[in-house]
Amino acid sequence: MQRIAACIAACVAAAALLGGCVYRLNIQQGNLLERETIEQVEVGMTRSQVQFLLGTPTVSDTFHDDRWDYPYYFRLGRSREIARRWFVVYFDDDRVERIVHEVAPEGDLETPPVEIEDPDRPIPGSPLPEGPLDTTTS
Repeated sequence: MQRIAACIAACVAAAALLGGCVYRLNIQQGNLLERETIEQVEVGMTRSQVQFLLGTPTVSDTFHDDRWDYPYYFRLGRSREIARRWFVVYFDDDRVERIVHEVAPEGDLETPPVEIEDPDRPIPGSPLPEGPLDTTTS
């Protein structure tokens, strides 16, 4: 009887200790764009050239056909830190008019993303910025 009780106690202790060892997967969604690829996109390029470089946009909006969004989301396992990156291309007459991007240094998930203010609509998943911040490049 004591042997069974000791075995049960050992199993309960092992279960309690191993309960904290649950593996959490990394969550990665969207387009992970490399800095070299982003730097190749220039004002004046056609839609097909941008699509060749970056791929099909993740977010397509029927009300804003002149805008392509490339969001990226990454959560490392148990960490509560979330890395969000965006790259937005605006077109005028099927040519790149302007580029809005917010990218942290490669491999740097500690740097929080810069908030982007867009006059048309906020970028999906981003909180509204407190003050105006222009990250437009041309």
